[in-house]
Amino acid sequence: MKKEKVLVIDDERPTLRMFTLLLSAYGYDIITAENGRDGVEAFERESPGLVLTDIKMPVMDGIEVLKAIKRINPQTEVIVITGHGDMDLAIQALNLDATDFINKPLRRHDLEQALRRASQRLAIAKNEEGQVRLEERGKTAVINVRGNVSTHSIPHLAEALERASNLGHRVLLLDFDENASINGAGLTGLKELLEKQREHGRRVILAGLTDNFRAVFESMGITRIAEIFDNRDDALAAH
Repeated sequence: MKKEKVLVIDDERPTLRMFTLLLSAYGYDIITAENGRDGVEAFERESPGLVLTDIKMPVMDGIEVLKAIKRINPQTEVIVITGHGDMDLAIQALNLDATDFINKPLRRHDLEQALRRASQRLAIAKNEEGQVRLEERGKTAVINVRGNVSTHSIPHLAEALERASNLGHRVLLLDFDENASINGAGLTGLKELLEKQREHGRRVILAGLTDNFRAVFESMGITRIAEIFDNRDDALAAH
């Protein structure tokens, strides 16, 4: 079976060695680069579906790398590596279509989760049908969200919310799949949709978000317009 390619860009050689060891154990074909410029050249040459890039690097930083990769292939899964507490940089990367971020110092569990989500999103992207699905659970409308929430999926999400309101539901639960991701445009679109629902007197609940995206939602003020629960069952039990 052909191994999935992953490009890792980081200016710290010990970090590259660590990624190489871990990713090899997970069965990936690893390509490495020690700065952003070499990373973009390697991307053009190898065309990996997944890229992990540090944000703070000499020669060409991770934000510029992200921009360049998305210009070449917008469908590439790009996970940025940020310093602990660099939420502004993480949000900037999401606004430029990064699909996830992990913090330094790197924890193996966080890396494994990010890789699993990326692999699932790549599979889902091949079949966008069913990324947003509406179901009724008593007085609550549950909207299941999979894949990457972006400008392409926001209209589907808006349609599902409209259908839920037309059915008379006043409580709306957005249940994010464990592999779901939200880029910058998706965050902006989602916030606008949720604000409209609140303006019309509907109660909005979110469930299933990763810790990273919960932190992003809080920094963007989304937690002021929507309640957040760890999972769907807890949210339904509370309402």
